[in-house]
Amino acid sequence: MPLLRCLLALACLWPALLWSCPAAARPFTDAAGRRVEVPERVLRVLAAGPPAAVLLSTLAPEKMIGWPRAPSPEERAYLAPALRDLPATRRLTGRGGSANVEAVLALKPDLIVDVGSTAATYASLADRVQAQTGIPYVLLDGRFSVTPETYRTLGQLIGTPEAGEALAAASETILKGVAEAVAAVPEEKRPRVYYGRGPRGLETGLSGSINTEIIEAAGGRNVAGAGAGGLAAVSPEQVLVWNPDVIIALDPDFPKLAAADPLWNGLKAVREGRVHAVPTLPFGWVDAPPGVNRLIGLRWLAGLFFPEQFPQTLGDAVRDFYKRFYRVELTPEQLDRLLRDAAGPGPTR
Repeated sequence: MPLLRCLLALACLWPALLWSCPAAARPFTDAAGRRVEVPERVLRVLAAGPPAAVLLSTLAPEKMIGWPRAPSPEERAYLAPALRDLPATRRLTGRGGSANVEAVLALKPDLIVDVGSTAATYASLADRVQAQTGIPYVLLDGRFSVTPETYRTLGQLIGTPEAGEALAAASETILKGVAEAVAAVPEEKRPRVYYGRGPRGLETGLSGSINTEIIEAAGGRNVAGAGAGGLAAVSPEQVLVWNPDVIIALDPDFPKLAAADPLWNGLKAVREGRVHAVPTLPFGWVDAPPGVNRLIGLRWLAGLFFPEQFPQTLGDAVRDFYKRFYRVELTPEQLDRLLRDAAGPGPTR
């Protein structure tokens, strides 16, 4: 009987002993140069911000535990079914970060992933959250040009290397195809482009900023030029001086507003019907957020600027992208909605 009692006691203690033993981990050096011990088996991943959420949702939706912001009903329709009802976890990083330590612990992630800047501010935040929660937190490079490398890194990190390689290869195909098309066009034949944000279109992204980098990668010449910071407020008079060939607008109503407004309708871009609203479902095609969702925006913009360089129709390119990256078969109505936003209202003269 004493032996039996000992065996029963050990049986009761066994789950607790297992819980108290740390899981096997492996060292990983992230894009900020931080050495992080990452579990060998990663099943639950918390995205620290929107770019990480988009990346993770395309690579391993089964490991994603929530969205930094709950998708709207319109956005949900363009997401794979498994992703539509994930809870809002709030964001840890960037503008509007509001998740706290208690909330993070309650989610029980195996790993926290952030994608974007690897500057000291973000590395410090990662160190602080990791120290407070005990949960490994890695920073991945969010530069658009290294998207394939980021896919491969995260795929290896969370145990989905095949999916990471497939999406890396698809990303490389898009990036290479656009780069080759743009290289074939002389600089003087590339359009001068204004990126208008906000309902009045009077906030813009400066050249070289994260907000406009795909416009420039697609062969557009940003009329706003370079400057300190990423965004700047401008006046209608300044846009008139620039007189761009093409206007890309973040607000879906802006193309109609520009056509009816005397402040705008004298511009070359408006007269020639080259004012285009950025599609935003389920994610923005230009910079909202500045993640891998911009790959289809790059293809769209390059096709707008240089249609003769792209024999594949935009509709086919969008359908293929959404199937491969978002795991969604677009209905004809959904595809029409995206293409209608992207096409613009047509010439006004």
